[in-house]
Amino acid sequence: MRRRPLLSELPVLVAAVATAVLLAVMLYYPVASVLAGAVLVDGRPTLEPIRSIVTDSFYLRLFRFTAYQALLSTIASLALGLPGAYLLSRYEFPGRRTIRSLTLVPFVLPSIMVAVGFAAMFGTGGPLNRALAAFGLPPIELLFTLKIIVLAHAFYNAPLVVRVVAAAWETVDARTVETARSLGASPRRAFLDVVVPQLLPAALTSALLIFIFTFMSFPIVLALGGLQLATVEVWLYDRITSLRLDEAAALAVIEAAITLGLTYAYLRYETAQAASRSVARRTRKRLFGTLDLDRIAIGAYGVVVLVVFLGPIVSMLLASVTSVSGGITLEHYELLFARRETVVGTRPDLAIWNSLVFAVGTLALAVPMGVVLSMLTARDTLTARVVGTLAMVPFAVSGIVVGLGLLQTVVFGVDVFGYRVQVTGAVAIVAAHAVGAYPFVVRTVAPALASMDDRLVESARALGASRTRALVDVELPLVMPAVAAGAAFAFAISIGEFNSTIVLVEGGDAYTMPVAVERYLADRTLGPATAMGSVLLFVTSVSFVVIERVGAYGGIE
Repeated sequence: MRRRPLLSELPVLVAAVATAVLLAVMLYYPVASVLAGAVLVDGRPTLEPIRSIVTDSFYLRLFRFTAYQALLSTIASLALGLPGAYLLSRYEFPGRRTIRSLTLVPFVLPSIMVAVGFAAMFGTGGPLNRALAAFGLPPIELLFTLKIIVLAHAFYNAPLVVRVVAAAWETVDARTVETARSLGASPRRAFLDVVVPQLLPAALTSALLIFIFTFMSFPIVLALGGLQLATVEVWLYDRITSLRLDEAAALAVIEAAITLGLTYAYLRYETAQAASRSVARRTRKRLFGTLDLDRIAIGAYGVVVLVVFLGPIVSMLLASVTSVSGGITLEHYELLFARRETVVGTRPDLAIWNSLVFAVGTLALAVPMGVVLSMLTARDTLTARVVGTLAMVPFAVSGIVVGLGLLQTVVFGVDVFGYRVQVTGAVAIVAAHAVGAYPFVVRTVAPALASMDDRLVESARALGASRTRALVDVELPLVMPAVAAGAAFAFAISIGEFNSTIVLVEGGDAYTMPVAVERYLADRTLGPATAMGSVLLFVTSVSFVVIERVGAYGGIE
């Protein structure tokens, strides 16, 4: 029986139209309004704003520095992640599956929380400098340097390298390696000639993705580098807060053109490399065996991992319960629930409440939108590919641009058929969070729908069920684990979202936990910042556990 197209059913058609309207209002129109500001002056088309930026030596240096730090961050992420990929793919040891699950961390961990951890770890009074002082060594000043930005980016993105490259390493055909060895190749020559070419596509894919992420990085650079190490994103935010909106729009257009081009290259390369094949997997070696050079190197790598990955998290947790005098205290946590301002314009209890309310609102928008788009993109058709590409626009557009677009359209107010439509900053923040979250719902639910046996729907249709009824009674219940994982992603992303929120909250009281953390760091009040960061860690850890337990994140790569 031929499956009837979903859009031929009225309920699904209504849901698709409603989703398209929401995307137009919350994403496409606001972003288009920002981009239009760069090519329209007083209603007339012009390229002067863009020309003034591309010919300005300051902006040329700004883009060069942004690309330079992204390149260094990508190299550092590869250097930190590739040994981990080797370890997971070639060795068997207790906790291996748990460690592999932890490679999902970059998708749920708030980047501003990472910045707090690094400030606590590498600050003047942090564990690193205390350890150096104990050995009579001079302190290392890393805060507000390029080194700490690169290191924080590596912390955030190295797990992505581990995840992607380890998956590729596990598909290396053992027979090709054995053939090379039988022909006289040494282990090193067999690795370079046989294994490396098979791993190179995965390594390049992850490198390109990390370059895009770090090129658009904002909270980590703002918190750990400030304006003296400003990237395009940080300077774009500065132009917005300075009300230089025309300049900000032109800057956003150029950045969007670069990131969209890079994203297109990534998608093309990823598609070209996505070929399934039958392989004979190599048997993993036991990690804890005879001591040799390989295992000594793995031990050294383990020490690096403890310092780079666990160090900032543990330092943040310790700093959150440490008083100025060095004793144990809960005063920083008590401060979070105090109904008073701790930094000018910031009440911590209100920040926590806003974050939770916005996260619930994000779920109400992002999950239905993501499920509808998943239904429309699950089949490999031209329409599905077009819809899928348009649905992934938030991955390539800066959250600051989305925030600015919402600010100068629905927040400032727009005229629709003679009526003035205007929303509060809080409503716009929920919309911005939903825009950032729904693609993750799509990436978890769509693969589950695509892998479903068509005969299940055909059987329901043969028994008289409508196409919509078969969808509701058969398909959706079977993909509920994926929906739950998508919802957990949406919740975690909303809780940790910073880029668009800081634009929309300017001058208002709809600030969230990440915004409060940034304000604490800017005010050099590390105690409340680490306490709030620890709360963020707890909330996102719960989301991670939900995602890991349901095991429905195969589409997130």
